[in-house]
Amino acid sequence: MTGRTAALPLHLTSATLLRVSAEGVATALVLTVQARTGNAATAGYLQTAMTLPYVLSGPLIGHALDRVGRPRRAAVVLAAGYTVATAVLLAVAGRSPIVLALLVAAVIGVTEPIVVALTSLLPRFVPAGRLSRAYGLEASSYNLAGIAGPGLAAGLASLAGGQYAGVAIIAVGVLGLLTLPLLPFPGPPPGKDADPGADPGADKDAGARPGTGWFPMIAGGLLVLAEVRVLRALTAATTLAWMGFGGVAVTAVLLAEHIGAAPSAGGQLLVALAIGSLIGSLASSRWLTPKHGEPVMIAGLVAFGASLAALAVAPSLAWATAAFVVAGVSEGPVFAATLMLRQRESPPERLGQVNTTAGSLKIGASAVGAALTAASAAAIGPVGLVLAIAAFQFAGAAVGLVLLRVPAGEKPVDAVQGDS
Repeated sequence: MTGRTAALPLHLTSATLLRVSAEGVATALVLTVQARTGNAATAGYLQTAMTLPYVLSGPLIGHALDRVGRPRRAAVVLAAGYTVATAVLLAVAGRSPIVLALLVAAVIGVTEPIVVALTSLLPRFVPAGRLSRAYGLEASSYNLAGIAGPGLAAGLASLAGGQYAGVAIIAVGVLGLLTLPLLPFPGPPPGKDADPGADPGADKDAGARPGTGWFPMIAGGLLVLAEVRVLRALTAATTLAWMGFGGVAVTAVLLAEHIGAAPSAGGQLLVALAIGSLIGSLASSRWLTPKHGEPVMIAGLVAFGASLAALAVAPSLAWATAAFVVAGVSEGPVFAATLMLRQRESPPERLGQVNTTAGSLKIGASAVGAALTAASAAAIGPVGLVLAIAAFQFAGAAVGLVLLRVPAGEKPVDAVQGDS
C-alpha cells in the first residue's frame, strides 16, 4: 500500500512537466504569431488544427491505455511526437505557408491526448479511499501547469520579444519527455483484458457493448457517456462551456490591447486565471466529495460565466486580472468535480476511455470556439468576445441542470470510489 501511495507524488511531478508545455502552447502560439504577423487572431485557426484531431485520437489513446499491459513505450512515443511537433509549429508559425503550419498543428492534436490519458492511471496505484484527494491534486496539477505554461510564454515574450515565447514551452516539454519513463505504468487491473484488440463487449459497463474492431475503440467511451445520466449531463455541460473557453487565449491578448496594455499582458491574464483555478482545485482536494459533484459543477459554471462577463466593463489591467482570478477560483472546483464524477460513474475498465473521450469532446468544442473567435474577433471586438464566452458557460450550466433532472434510465454503474 505504501508503494502505491508513494507513486502519486512521482506521477504528479512527471505528468505536470508535460502539462506545463501543453497548457502553454496556446499562449506561446498567439504571442508568436502576433510578433511575426501583427495579427493575433489568425492563431485561432492554428489552435483549431492543433485541437480538432483530438476528437478521434483521444478515445483511441484512452482505449489503448486501458488495455495494453505495458503502456510505457506507447506513452513515450506519443510524448516524443507531441514535443517535436510543438517545437516545429512554434518555429514555423507566422513564417511558413499556412497549410504547412496547419499540418504540423494537426500532429499535436494526434499526440497530445497522452497528457490527459495519464489521469486514468490513478485508480491503479492510489487506494480507493484516497482517490477523491488524488483527483483534487490531479486537477491542481493541470492548474499549476496552466500557471507555469502561459507564465513562461508571457515572461519570455516580455523579456525577449514575442517570437521567443515558445522557447521555454519547448524546453519544459523536452524535460517532461525525459522524465516520463519514471512514471509508474502499472498494467490493467485484475480481470481486465490487456490486449488492445480484445473484445471490450465482454466488459461490465453501463449497457454499452459494442463489437470488436475500430468502433469500440472510438465509440466505447462515447456510449458510456451517452447512457449514464450523470455523465451525459456532465459531458454536455462542460463541452458546451468549453466551446466558449476555446477563445480565451486569443481574447485575453485582444482584451489586454483593448484596455491599453501590451499584448504580452494577455499571457499574464491567463496566468491569473490559472492561479485562481489552482486555488479552487486545492480547496476542492480538501472538502469536495463525489456526492457533491453535480451541484458544484453547475454552480461553478454559473460563477465562471459571471466572472468572465465582468470583463466587459474592465477599466484597467488590474480589474481584468482580478476578474480572471475569480473566474479561475470558480473553474477549479468544476474541473475537480468533473474528474471525480467520471471516476464515480464510469465502469473501472472503461475509465481511461471515458476520460479521453470526454476530454476529446471538450477539446473539439474548444477548437470550434477558437475558430469562431478568429472569425468574429474583428466584428464584435474583445468585449463582445468575453460576453460570448460567458454566455456559453451559462448555457452549459442550464443544459447540465436540465439533463440531471431527466429520470435515470440506465443501470447503476459499479465503480470503485472511496468517498461516494
